[in-house]
Amino acid sequence: MGSLENGAAAAASYNKRVPALLLRAPPAGGTGARRVRPRSRLARFLLFEKVDYLQWIVTAAAFFFVAIVFVACLPGSGVVDRPALLLPSRRAGGGRGGNGDGATLPRGGFAGLETAVEVVAFEPTRLRERWARERREEAESLAKLGKPVRRVGVRKPRLAMIFGDLSPGAMQLQMVSVASVLEAMGYEMKVFSLEDGPCANIWRTIGVPVTILPEDTKAPNFVDWLDYDGILANSVEARPVFSSLLHEPFKSVPVIWTVHEYSLARRISEYNASGMIQMIDAWKEVFSRANVIVFPNYILPVMYAAFDSGNYFVIPGSPTEAFQADSFINESYHQDVRISLGLGPNDFVVAIVGSPFSYGEVLMEEALVLKAVSPLLQQYSSENITLSELKVRIFTGNITEKHRMALEAVALNSGFPRGAVKHVGAEDKNNLIGIADLLIYSSWLEEQSFPSVLVQAMNIGKLVIAPDLGIIRKYIDDGVNGLLFPRKNIGMLTHILLRAVSNGKLSASGQKIASVGKANAKNLMASDTIEGYAVLLENVIKFPADVLSPLTPSEIPLALKQEWKWHLFEDLKHLNRMNESWAGYKILQKLEEEWHSNQMEHRSVSTSDNNEAFSAIAWEEQRANEIMDIKRKMEEDELKDRNDQPHGTWEEVYRNVKRVERMKNELHERDYKELERTGQPLCIYEPFFGEGTWPFLHQSSLYCGIGLSSKGRRPGADDIDASSRLPLLNNVYYRDILGEFGSFFALANRIDRIHKNSWIGFQSWRLTARKANLSNNAESAILEAIQSQRHGDALYFWARMDQDPRNHANLDFWSFCDAINAGNCRLAVSEAFQRMYGVQLDHELNSMPHMPNDGDTWSVMQSWVLPTRSFLEFVMFSRMFVDALDAQMYDKHHQTGHCILSLHKDRHCYARVLELIVNVWAFHSARRMVYVNPETGVMQEHHQLSGRRGQMSIQWFSYATLKNMDEDFAEEFDSDPPDRRWLWPQTGEVFWQGLYERERNMRHHEKELRKQQSKDKIQRMRKRARQKTLGKYIKPPPDDTSGLNHTMTVDL
Repeated sequence: MGSLENGAAAAASYNKRVPALLLRAPPAGGTGARRVRPRSRLARFLLFEKVDYLQWIVTAAAFFFVAIVFVACLPGSGVVDRPALLLPSRRAGGGRGGNGDGATLPRGGFAGLETAVEVVAFEPTRLRERWARERREEAESLAKLGKPVRRVGVRKPRLAMIFGDLSPGAMQLQMVSVASVLEAMGYEMKVFSLEDGPCANIWRTIGVPVTILPEDTKAPNFVDWLDYDGILANSVEARPVFSSLLHEPFKSVPVIWTVHEYSLARRISEYNASGMIQMIDAWKEVFSRANVIVFPNYILPVMYAAFDSGNYFVIPGSPTEAFQADSFINESYHQDVRISLGLGPNDFVVAIVGSPFSYGEVLMEEALVLKAVSPLLQQYSSENITLSELKVRIFTGNITEKHRMALEAVALNSGFPRGAVKHVGAEDKNNLIGIADLLIYSSWLEEQSFPSVLVQAMNIGKLVIAPDLGIIRKYIDDGVNGLLFPRKNIGMLTHILLRAVSNGKLSASGQKIASVGKANAKNLMASDTIEGYAVLLENVIKFPADVLSPLTPSEIPLALKQEWKWHLFEDLKHLNRMNESWAGYKILQKLEEEWHSNQMEHRSVSTSDNNEAFSAIAWEEQRANEIMDIKRKMEEDELKDRNDQPHGTWEEVYRNVKRVERMKNELHERDYKELERTGQPLCIYEPFFGEGTWPFLHQSSLYCGIGLSSKGRRPGADDIDASSRLPLLNNVYYRDILGEFGSFFALANRIDRIHKNSWIGFQSWRLTARKANLSNNAESAILEAIQSQRHGDALYFWARMDQDPRNHANLDFWSFCDAINAGNCRLAVSEAFQRMYGVQLDHELNSMPHMPNDGDTWSVMQSWVLPTRSFLEFVMFSRMFVDALDAQMYDKHHQTGHCILSLHKDRHCYARVLELIVNVWAFHSARRMVYVNPETGVMQEHHQLSGRRGQMSIQWFSYATLKNMDEDFAEEFDSDPPDRRWLWPQTGEVFWQGLYERERNMRHHEKELRKQQSKDKIQRMRKRARQKTLGKYIKPPPDDTSGLNHTMTVDL
């Protein structure tokens, strides 16, 4: 694939040497040749009687030079130079490809016709290398596990298909056809669109549900993309959906984005010129988010080179030309179209169209085709040749004046009258193809896909003639749906034209070939396109263990993929947008308006700031005076308070300071919701990670969010930062692998400082996304049951395992756990219990905790309510269980990214086991398990206590056993910390009786020390020596004016 900008320069450099040779080349028919008379100087030189040695050398050199140049111009005698092409997704540099300099084509040498010019090469090298590397690393790491993993498929793979709108068009036809085949392969799909349209009924007809999303780019998308194994986005109009896909937890969902519009590519240069760098950076971020960017041809990757991050892929083929064939025909039959192209009503038009990629051999190829077409002039005899009805129109992507002049000279030399051969601009390309009687493809460039211009011509019933290149022979059967001429023998093109054109019109055989080509062109590349998407999904999406494997691309029946689903669009073709070249401009206009409005806001803010600065000067003195008055009053009040304040002891001051420090972390979380929450018996926490979950979190006082990362907290909300309460969650590895369990550990760590309620609950934000969260009736029912103590110490849950989308087969507890954990759930839990309790279980896992299949169901999705005291007991059990799992799997999972609970690399290795472990603890610790209908609030007890007798292992799950084990762990860590890596101390508080006694003794010792210090101080004060009185005080006499001589003496 070449650059569209450098072809003119290459052609211009070639014009300097080619035209003169072409002007002297004999015409194809052998007529009109003139004998070149020898020059006079050469004749006199040859008649010399004596020729010296130097003259003979010069003569021989000139002869050989002319011979070599002449032979080089003959057909089939060229020297092929194959320059290299550096394209998007093949560049050596990593990066985002911000400038697009990689899409340049070096000037090639003179290429002849014997070998096709192979200068176009787009290969998604980095994508294929990454896929191969992932497969290789996955095989190696699975081999190192030492334990087999298996797929226990219980559900179909799910795909989400995103559209900007549902208007009928070629893209809708293509994706409906692809979806029909994917459904037959075993996929399950759902369509999301920003606008409704007529195609919504088509999707529902083939069994695909449709959901309309908010069109506002800033509005939240209430879709849980984690429910889907992959996303197929179509069109740049789907840009608003990426606002959620760019944030956690949706950044890991595979996205395949098909971009077929030229609109954004044309705006890139405008954005650079206008300084809209923020727009370019935003689009780069979106393009890099997609795992794969799919283009329908090899031109678009070059045009979008500025956004390339190594994820470009081409699946050639589209029904665009066939879908718009009727509109092309209707437009081209207007008389104004022929007049605009300088054609008469009876002219026979031959269209010569080349490759959209510019390279140095374009002029040579067009000149040779003109030579081959010139013999057709004999069929249009007239007294005045200028009135000939044969007209040739040439379409070239990039045309220069030198190119035009050179080709005009070739046309005149070939016998064409002036004006019979003209170039056509890009704006008239469709009109030219519509009015042409036959089309000749003049490019010898070995392209990677079938030229779209030939597809367009065949769809409107035009006879196409093309060279026998490999990609063209794949789709055109010579003499059946088109005509091929050998590129090694250009003279054969003349014979083919003479058979195709008879008496100045298209021959009967030519018309038959054109009609067959029109019928075949309707579904020309459908099979390759559909299979291309199937292969791409196979490489991009890694399905979890509970997903059924879809059919491979080679297993797709040929009857399903060889045709587009035209019958579904027969009633909607008249609604097709007449000019799909404008597709994508709507979202661009909206984003540009937002950008300009933001710029205006920034400017207005800066202007208002300046005005306020000037106005503030006038009030500065007055404010200073007011501040001084306030400070003076505060100082006076403070002095007054100090004089009146009763003094306390240092111990009281110390206790007050400690109390303030202890409450310091709670001050920022106290607001009206927390004050309301304090008086309630229950608080339900909603663990979340990332901005993508914000639309699914509740705002009422009954709920409180707890963020697993400090970066994703909601601004202005009273969310709890779990990482600040449990430093372990700052480790990304454990934050991902624990998942929502990390919030359990964070809350249980000194729970009295943050949780003041007697009951505690949790609800997954994913239930809210599925609309399976608690309703107001269910919330009221739970609060009433808690206050009335209807079920005592019970586990209330509202997410049932038998209604989970992963459990279509209605499996029992341990089978379901195996299905979602690569078949190794029982093995992992068994080994964890062995490490945890120090017992040896048998190899048949008969000693696994019994979970009966009695017709009742179990809890999933970490959505339940417990008494706070029972919750702490469950966390005590969970900390030891997680520590056992970590000791079992950490080394291999941390090194390779694989564990025995997943088929592929998985950051959430044993999170799916932890999701179900609350059922094991609740069942075997003799807690009641009550299901609450999330809509109506109706309660039903499952696995009743009376039926559990003989099935519970209470000795392993009782509070006394767990408390003793917890104290043993704490004593071991406190007295002699082991050298091995140990997770348990990092998951919460380390406490045992000895630690309590030591702290109590320490406090007692400090108290005794303070008492002794106080006694010593008092003793020192008592023993302190007192100074004796120096003498008596003489009181001076009062002033008496009446008796000046009266005095009074006082003995000392």
